[in-house]
Amino acid sequence: MKQPPLQIPDTIDLPAAERVALPNGTALYLLPADEFEVLRVTFVFRAGTVHQRVPFAASATANLLAEGSDRLTAREIAEQLDYYGSYYDVSVDRDFVYLSFATLSRYFRETLATAAEILLHPAFPEPELRTYCAKRRQELAIERTKVETEAREAFARCLFGANHPYGVSSPAEAYDTLARSDVEAHYRRLYTAENCFVVCSGRIGDAERAAVAALAGRLPRGTRAEVLFPAPETTHEARIAHAGAVQSSIRIGRLLFPRQHPDFLGMQVVAAALGGYFGSRLMRTLREEHGYTYGVSAAMVNFEREGYFALATQVGTEVTEDALKLIYEQIERLRTEQMEEAELALVQNILAGEMMRILDGPFGIADATIENILCGTDNSAIAENLRRIRAVAPADVQRLAARYLRREDLVTAVAGDPSGK
Repeated sequence: MKQPPLQIPDTIDLPAAERVALPNGTALYLLPADEFEVLRVTFVFRAGTVHQRVPFAASATANLLAEGSDRLTAREIAEQLDYYGSYYDVSVDRDFVYLSFATLSRYFRETLATAAEILLHPAFPEPELRTYCAKRRQELAIERTKVETEAREAFARCLFGANHPYGVSSPAEAYDTLARSDVEAHYRRLYTAENCFVVCSGRIGDAERAAVAALAGRLPRGTRAEVLFPAPETTHEARIAHAGAVQSSIRIGRLLFPRQHPDFLGMQVVAAALGGYFGSRLMRTLREEHGYTYGVSAAMVNFEREGYFALATQVGTEVTEDALKLIYEQIERLRTEQMEEAELALVQNILAGEMMRILDGPFGIADATIENILCGTDNSAIAENLRRIRAVAPADVQRLAARYLRREDLVTAVAGDPSGK
């Protein structure tokens, strides 16, 4: 069998989304792909954790939407979705909530009828709320016994400050006092037309278009959510003692800028070179040469208001300090030594391949469209991003690393056994 030739794209042409402004103010974006017999509708609400007035209200509201409506029980909602083979997914981040309904095209009417129950008529039954809170409190308590969670939360506090909307960590006990009125208030305040846009992808005919527009057009009017963001208060080091831990969890990075910044894509290349793929510098050093870890990752992270660089790994407790030293050395190498052309080309090809993987199929294109909308641009940004990544030169990598990854600017959070045993 002959291996097909390797093809690395020089550009990516993504279809533009058609934007429709609905009478209630909601923006509907349409991405027709008639060759697929599926339809996905994603509602994006400005209702993430930064907008909550009570701890855990954002995630509880989003996750309880399908736990009963004015007309249907949670079981009936689940059975209706299952009967038609439809898929409902909820995702909550710091800024936004994403609610997706995916269905075979021939069952779009039935699926959208169930979606209307979830979106427009949630009941938030008290028994389901208490069950949810008890379960999530236990899950969070278990998660916070892990060094990985301790380091992740400490890193966020170090970057932004313990009281910043992006840095705050609420105690698990707050689930005990979360009331139905808190959840209902969060829903009524934020699940409105002004705080939502909708992306529909797949087989979109006239009937599908009209049905999705009718559903989105029923979202109630309200006011746009706004949050007062204080200036971040960065602390450069945190050590969380976890007696008896056999591994240490390490987070290193710094506060930088969101995706709209002209250096964001260049720093994506820097992050990928450090820990963005299996053969990256840190993977070779920490795993292959020293056997300190199973894996390491590095990336640029984008929030609506902020962005940061971060790398993460877990190593044996006894080699924690050696691993930290090696990480700092690899960062310093990027700052002081120019990267070889061949290594940079590999990194660029990996980033291009990852873009192609994400854009495989109508749902992947819809996800990219959502990200572009949130960044204030459109799908033409994909081709431009690839062009800019391709244009990064070895001197640019060194310049960016030298400017943004100075040792004194880095934040380090380590959770583990301080005895090193």
